[in-house]
Amino acid sequence: MSKRFNVWLLILVAVLVSRFIGMALFPFADTTEPRYAEIARLMAETGDWITPWFEPGVPFWGKPPLSFWTQAAAIKVFGVSEFSLRFPAWLATVAMVWLVWRLARQIWSVQVAQWSCLVFATMALTYISAGAVMTDAFLALGTTLTLVSFCLVMAGEGGLWRWIFFLGMVIGLLSKGPLAIVLIGIPIVLWLCLSWREAANNLQRLPWWRGILMTAALVCPWYILAELKTPGFLDYFIVGEHVRRFLDPGWAGDLYGSAHNQPKGMIWMFWLWASFPWGFVALVSLALAWFRGKRRGIVNNTISNPGISFLLVSALAPMLFFTLAGNTLWTYILPSLPFTAILIGRWASECQAFRLARLRGGLVALVPVLLTVFVSLTATGWQSLKTEKALVSYYQLTRTADDSPLIYLDDLPFSARFYSGGTALEMTKGGLSNLQTAEAYQRLYVVVSRTWSDEEVAGLASSARKVMENRRYQLLVIPGLLHDQQSVSDANGVRSSDI
Repeated sequence: MSKRFNVWLLILVAVLVSRFIGMALFPFADTTEPRYAEIARLMAETGDWITPWFEPGVPFWGKPPLSFWTQAAAIKVFGVSEFSLRFPAWLATVAMVWLVWRLARQIWSVQVAQWSCLVFATMALTYISAGAVMTDAFLALGTTLTLVSFCLVMAGEGGLWRWIFFLGMVIGLLSKGPLAIVLIGIPIVLWLCLSWREAANNLQRLPWWRGILMTAALVCPWYILAELKTPGFLDYFIVGEHVRRFLDPGWAGDLYGSAHNQPKGMIWMFWLWASFPWGFVALVSLALAWFRGKRRGIVNNTISNPGISFLLVSALAPMLFFTLAGNTLWTYILPSLPFTAILIGRWASECQAFRLARLRGGLVALVPVLLTVFVSLTATGWQSLKTEKALVSYYQLTRTADDSPLIYLDDLPFSARFYSGGTALEMTKGGLSNLQTAEAYQRLYVVVSRTWSDEEVAGLASSARKVMENRRYQLLVIPGLLHDQQSVSDANGVRSSDI
């Protein structure tokens, strides 16, 4: 048992460490990661821990601040880098892996718990979100913490788990808002409907009134301070983000992006992508068992076993809630995956046939290997991304004190904002023309679309010279009037400092 445990642990550590390393090598690609990274960088820079800022002067009302707090704190400790901003999500994922272990061991066995952890850690969305600057890992941590605590308390556990139930709510409310309560409430209510007799007497084990007061005391102050500091926050966040966003597929009220208009029911397809490769294999295995005449056993076992029924409703809750919503993303599936992984982990632990044993080993390696190869190709330049890291780095290495800030014509990507430390500018052609005649800079660094022809570049400035390009843009250097004055002065034997 010890040897088997050590092998399992080594594999799990290798999976988590592979993602840990990739966090430092993979640049931020537009749009989600650099957008949230820049919000966290501004929080660390300004010291404003109440209001996240989308850009200076524009408050970010789209999400509560917990993820930004952790990322800004990581910047304070490790400095500004991809690694420091991704590190909190990695820690949140490690915490969820442990919660999966704890619940699976409680319901079944150590062997099931081992496979459940491996399944969860190697699902596509889990592995990706473990090293990504997003809010979803913190929402999933909060919902998982609450639901695991609830299950353990219902099974007879006491002590801190009674209070961790409410701590998970706090994490959810401060990372994503009231959505956390919905994703927690759906599985609990459904499970109580299925197992009322077993659970009715156990509900009193939770300190409901004191726990709710603790939750309110930890959550409400920020919501109140946020509204007082930037009035309008509560209306936008509570009504807009939690009602209009999901009822209106083309909701035009999003201040920070665009609505994701998906067909209703698309969330179930997202589940297949998010749980890849395990979800697809598990569904195929379940279908085979169903058609082999094991239908009654599957249904009876699910209904009669409170542990299985709780895992099932917890895994289904996000899909049930978002089925009729048109504005969805595949990351909304993450709160489902810890419980999906435990259900699949039991199946994986029971595979005794040689072919199935080899299959599950390959499934463990599939996502980590694919993503590690992709990260390696990107780090070595074989694969290009929608990121401005290289272009901004080139500008920072070549510019002098008399040169202009980095100017993006008409469109400033989030990655350019982040990698420039907030100094890159968005400007129109008219604004650039005014800057050219202002005699302010020796050289203008201007970024235009890569699709611009030589004639369009010449139309911007006849002296414009392309110095580099990436997947989307080309960087132009345009001599300014300050440069022309210096050239004339040098030709007449007069130093520019004498002018």
